[in-house]
Amino acid sequence: MTAMSLSNVNKSFGDVKVLRDINIDVEEGEFVVFVGPSGCGKSTLLRIIAGLEDATSGDVHIAGTQVNDTPPSKRGIAMVFQSYALYPHLNVRKNMSLALKQERQSKDVIEARIAKASAMLNLDDYLDRYPSELSGGQRQRVAIGRAIVREPKLFLFDEPLSNLDAALRANTRLEIANLHDALKTSMIYVTHDQTEAMTLADRIVVLRDGRVEQIGTPMELYNNPVNRFVAGFLGSPAMNFIPAGFLNDGDTRTLGLRPEALQISDGGALHGTVQHVEQLGGDTNVIARIKDVQFSARLFGQHAIEQGQTIQFGFNPDQLFYFDNAGARLYDETSARE
Repeated sequence: MTAMSLSNVNKSFGDVKVLRDINIDVEEGEFVVFVGPSGCGKSTLLRIIAGLEDATSGDVHIAGTQVNDTPPSKRGIAMVFQSYALYPHLNVRKNMSLALKQERQSKDVIEARIAKASAMLNLDDYLDRYPSELSGGQRQRVAIGRAIVREPKLFLFDEPLSNLDAALRANTRLEIANLHDALKTSMIYVTHDQTEAMTLADRIVVLRDGRVEQIGTPMELYNNPVNRFVAGFLGSPAMNFIPAGFLNDGDTRTLGLRPEALQISDGGALHGTVQHVEQLGGDTNVIARIKDVQFSARLFGQHAIEQGQTIQFGFNPDQLFYFDNAGARLYDETSARE
């Protein structure tokens, strides 16, 4: 069953078009991540699904029902915001129960749902505390718990980890993944962070300038990007883009090569001057330069490499990607030379 579908959705603010002919289906129980740079339209798209914005044209269906004119409270969705949006004068228990009270749920139902959500999110010790007495991670868990108790058809997350530090982001990301496994409810998650997208999603929707660039599983997009934008957006460090002529093969197009595909090799095809070295313990990132082009290599383990050193890198030609001058993917070396 399709949990949510967008059909030919467009959105304009005056003369400014922010979404262009969006078509997306989210299946029952699926975790879908909208990812893209700032200004690509991903949060606006989420707000249209939630009913907080109206589409200029197109249709939104949730659980098979068109909801274009349905208010947010009647759409069967629950939304978790970047800012937590907790009521400071209410404790955790009351923050989580407020929407249920507004729905006139019975006391027994409210208590049962709060107990279930609190146990899932390890909030039992904090139910009588106020938001000011909680850490950022705890506040975000309360915001997620407030969504869980509503038992929605669809969860919407709008950059929920952006206000957390790196360690809390990693922990909360795992909690959200475990939550999805436990609830089996469809989730749509917006982020600009490709790591969150790669680690959480069943499928990723990559957006740019209000358009869908590609939809697929994390590994489909990583291994088979349709264009240079998708190839460069997913992966850390990002894919290297090198003029094909640097390899002296006469091509006029651009080559893509992921940093982990490079290995130090005497006589390697790429000769660069080391600009910076990132010693990460388990890995070593080397940033080097050929003429005016900077590229990165991700090497397994620890390496004694110094700034200013001339270094040679080799690679397997089967790991090369080819792109034309407009950024479209070319699928073999022959087409790259045409």
